[in-house]
Amino acid sequence: MSTMLNLLDAYDALPQARALREHTYAGLGGTVVDVGCGGGRVVGELAARGVAAVGVDADPAMVRLAAERWPGAEFHVADATALPLADGSVTGYRADKVLHALAEPAAAVAEAHRVLADGGRAVLVGQDWDTFVIDSDDAARTRALVHARADGMPHPRIARRYRNLLLDNGFTDVTVEVHTIVWTGEGALPLLVNLGGEGAWLDEQTARAREDRLFVAVPFFLAAGTRAR
Repeated sequence: MSTMLNLLDAYDALPQARALREHTYAGLGGTVVDVGCGGGRVVGELAARGVAAVGVDADPAMVRLAAERWPGAEFHVADATALPLADGSVTGYRADKVLHALAEPAAAVAEAHRVLADGGRAVLVGQDWDTFVIDSDDAARTRALVHARADGMPHPRIARRYRNLLLDNGFTDVTVEVHTIVWTGEGALPLLVNLGGEGAWLDEQTARAREDRLFVAVPFFLAAGTRAR
């Protein structure tokens, strides 16, 4: 748990990640559910802006941590396909870096349609796990690590399907953007460790970071749509 939370915290601290996170808040309205809320940062930030935000995560330990970090904010343990919300009860739905881990991502998007009010906005954000770009002297090993990590996910390439998922579930005015997060220093090392790198491969990346020669880029896809009135 601490490893995952540390990884999320390291990512969230990046200026590029912060800018993307804040960009996702646009148009969500006054009542928002953040699905896969993790440590609760988004709920806390939205609440500070006067939004009635609710965080939902399937992991009870994450929900406990979120509640500790953001006292007074509302968090629930629940599955993304069965949210503890009434029909049409929120103006905004947000799912960031979560659909790839779900057994039924399409069912989660259908649930987003259910809980959103007419005219509400759904925002899906996430990386395509096959498109990590890492500069390395060992291209074959790097490619193998990226693909092995992707193959361990239930839906590693779901981000490239965000637009179709929204269209298939009754959303209109669907848009798609790509925002690439770039690391060139030691802040990328937790990500590379999580990728499964070790030994000589990780030693090379660590040396690159120390010598200001590291390069990691990950495209994040942001798709948004409106629940038809």
